[in-house]
Amino acid sequence: MAAVEASTASGLALPPLSDEDAARSQDRSRVHDARHHRRRWRLLWLLVGPGILAMLGENDGPSMIAYASDGAQYGLGFFVPFIPLLFAMAYVCQEMCMRVGAVTHRGYGELVLQRLGPVWGWFGAGDLTLTNLVTLVAEFVSIRVGLAYFHLGAAIAVALGLALVLFTLSGGRYWRWERIVLGMALFNGLFLLAAILVKPDVAAVARSFDFSPFPGGSFNTLLLLLASTIGATVTPWMIFFQQSASADKGMTPRDIKHGRYDTAAGAVLAAIFGVGALVAGAALLTHNGSGIQGFAGAGFPEALRHVAGGAAGAVFALGLIEAGAVAILTICASTAYAAGECIGVSHSFNSSPRNAVLFYAANVSVALVAAAVILIPGAPLLSIALNANVLATVLLPVSLVLMVMLANDKGLMGPWVNKRSTNVIGISVIAFVGLCGAAYGIDSFLQTVHIIGS
Repeated sequence: MAAVEASTASGLALPPLSDEDAARSQDRSRVHDARHHRRRWRLLWLLVGPGILAMLGENDGPSMIAYASDGAQYGLGFFVPFIPLLFAMAYVCQEMCMRVGAVTHRGYGELVLQRLGPVWGWFGAGDLTLTNLVTLVAEFVSIRVGLAYFHLGAAIAVALGLALVLFTLSGGRYWRWERIVLGMALFNGLFLLAAILVKPDVAAVARSFDFSPFPGGSFNTLLLLLASTIGATVTPWMIFFQQSASADKGMTPRDIKHGRYDTAAGAVLAAIFGVGALVAGAALLTHNGSGIQGFAGAGFPEALRHVAGGAAGAVFALGLIEAGAVAILTICASTAYAAGECIGVSHSFNSSPRNAVLFYAANVSVALVAAAVILIPGAPLLSIALNANVLATVLLPVSLVLMVMLANDKGLMGPWVNKRSTNVIGISVIAFVGLCGAAYGIDSFLQTVHIIGS
């Protein structure tokens, strides 16, 4: 207020509030009102969103197929506790994204450009664009596989995915976009329902939390599934999305505690639903489950129908459609955020299409490119889905390193800079992800040049 009075007194005209400013101010006034009147549950409701969307958005089609593949290949065992462990790692990474976004009010791409230079900024954007395009293709594959169970073709999958992108963009507000996608994301729980419908041995599920038995079989296949499982929990797009969405939502340092609740809730839900997909896939272990490549086409839903009945197959198919659809919306958003941030133009759902042409164009165009690829006949569905996650695992360490650097920038973060324990865990995650990605790449190369056998 003092600044306004000083500017008025000096005769300087203040710039008018943009539509984006007005929309965000309206949202922040509701947060202020809830905090002022100590309406804790309403405050939590107003502030949740980016964390849950990042985590459940990552429970996408390729991820759920990867989890089901783990179950079909190895049954209940190592991967059951491994999935929650990975989401605990994801929480550490995503909490940093949320905190940096809330403190700086800037997206990841914008901050990397400003603080670490254009080389790393554009490298991060290129890294994101590559992984997002491949992953988006896999998301349309997921919808296609789900719809194939109901005897619907690829054209319907493409039309559904693109229609959802256009529909969610039509609201003109971040709040509306977030609530629509959040409502859809909760149907990720269909995978837990699928697990219940296959009637698993609950005692066997509980016993598997001791990380045994460790999976055997082909070492390269194990590395593939290990890398794809890691890529199913933390990816570059999640980093871009949650930090930018936190800024677009208007979060401030006062909101960090609730942002942690939001991120933790997303991690817990995603881990539960991911284990659900694995348990459902484990029903195929004694029915030629090792031949996962044979599940292309109608895929896992059709295989589950033969093993556990039509209800289990239908629920799993609907889950794949939901997983692919939510991921398309969040991944397209992360691409649009990155494009606007790197080029330096408006990049907010609170801006109108006229004022944020690049942001909306990037959101739609990346979906169009991926949709066009899906219409190519004979695409190897399961291979695309699994290797999309592997690619994310290989390219993820660079994004994580840059994120840790931003979170440790005292000039940027002030008192909200990373704690030593957060750095230890973060660096351990980076080393673990890098090691797993490198191990799969080296083993695959050695097999390709026939230095070692398969």
